[in-house]
Amino acid sequence: MDTILSKYKSTTTNNVKIWFKAAPISAFSEDGGACVKYKDKQIAVFNFKRRGMWYACQNVCPHKLEMVLSRGMIGDDHGIPKIACPMHKKTFSLENGENLNGDLDAIATYPVKIENDFVYIGFSE
Repeated sequence: MDTILSKYKSTTTNNVKIWFKAAPISAFSEDGGACVKYKDKQIAVFNFKRRGMWYACQNVCPHKLEMVLSRGMIGDDHGIPKIACPMHKKTFSLENGENLNGDLDAIATYPVKIENDFVYIGFSE
């Protein structure tokens, strides 16, 4: 368990060393997610069109250790953009990874930028 989760560490925009060119914007559905592979990580990327924002986080659910978060439902919890795991409906902030149910550890989040119609994800390694 620790081996899978230990790969994922949140990155802030200030700590980005690599902007990974993930895919063109057209590869992502509006108001939904998709999975992107970066090195040995699976990253969930969300085009939250209703908010005009893009988010990225680890794809692995910390509860069931399945790569499913990219297939979860995105929404809003009192102004906080969130992802709900499709397996058990636990919700996590897409801004900082906090478990909004309060019973699990936070998930890793990553900055996203859009340039020339491509989606880039920021990593510190």
